[in-house]
Amino acid sequence: MSKELKTGVLLVNLGTPDSPSVPDVRKYLREFLWDERVLDIPAVPRWLLVNGIIAPFRSPKSAKIYRELWTENGSPLKIYGLANERDLQTKLGDQYVVKLAMRYQNPSIQSKLDEFQTSGIKDLIVIPLFPHYASASTGSVYQKVMEIVSKWLVIPEIKIVNNFYDYPKFIAGFAANARKHMEKFDYEHFLFSYHGIPERQITKGDCHNVCKFGTCCDNITEKNQHCYRAQCFETTRLLVKELGLKEGSYTTSFQSRLGKTPWIKPYSDDVIKEFGKKGIKSVLAFSPAFVSDCLETTIEVGDEYKELFEEHGGENWDLVESLNDSENWVNLLKELVLENSHQK
Repeated sequence: MSKELKTGVLLVNLGTPDSPSVPDVRKYLREFLWDERVLDIPAVPRWLLVNGIIAPFRSPKSAKIYRELWTENGSPLKIYGLANERDLQTKLGDQYVVKLAMRYQNPSIQSKLDEFQTSGIKDLIVIPLFPHYASASTGSVYQKVMEIVSKWLVIPEIKIVNNFYDYPKFIAGFAANARKHMEKFDYEHFLFSYHGIPERQITKGDCHNVCKFGTCCDNITEKNQHCYRAQCFETTRLLVKELGLKEGSYTTSFQSRLGKTPWIKPYSDDVIKEFGKKGIKSVLAFSPAFVSDCLETTIEVGDEYKELFEEHGGENWDLVESLNDSENWVNLLKELVLENSHQK
């Protein structure tokens, strides 16, 4: 086959408002929460909840937080994403065309797939930038991509990366960032805080009926291999091994819960309060569910959890940076592409 025929590579992250203004944040929240995989309740109550309660009342508060996060060049998540697009294109060369899209807002998946369709590609590799599979993240990207391309008369071969939570370069990247902190300070405890999801989303996908939200996540098996919670615990185990952490010196927990229904546990804020009761004074926190620093890492874990920790007697709280635009991360993206590519 001619070497002039190119492979499309679509990097997809969650999304970001176009600006930290209240109208743009409200628009982003409406699109995000209207996704039936994110807020998995029937359409009518979902519409009422999103448009009648969450978007109107949460937008001003969220906009204020986004203003704290925003830089002169825009949202960090988009800045790092565009850097990944550029650097990966350089590493892959002319046989590939790399584009960044956001599941919600801009640049949209629709716009980038339209560009691939009109420019002509022989095949397409989609990489959702979520290390662990969840219906509300990777699953949503699958669905959106297939909704769009299913309307094409000519559909190229498409491969979608399901996860990369246990890839050596992924583990090495976070470990390298952690060592920079550990060389400067002797931490008593290590917290691995992952984004949470409702328990019902785990049980709905548990076709083998093995999920007990406990010891069933102690290892990866053929029956729980697609379980988000199990994958998160496996990432912790791999990072613990890579960093040589002592048993009992670390905790895995889940953040960012919304609403009153049960989310996967333990909850990060409850764990941090317990640190105070145990007399733990110094913690190095990780947020390995995110490859780019964003509101959930910089603000929630870096600032809000630090304040909570100090309120309960803690003295030293540091956050391990995400992979962002690091060389190791771009090399992992290249590895994911080449694993799924026919290019020689």
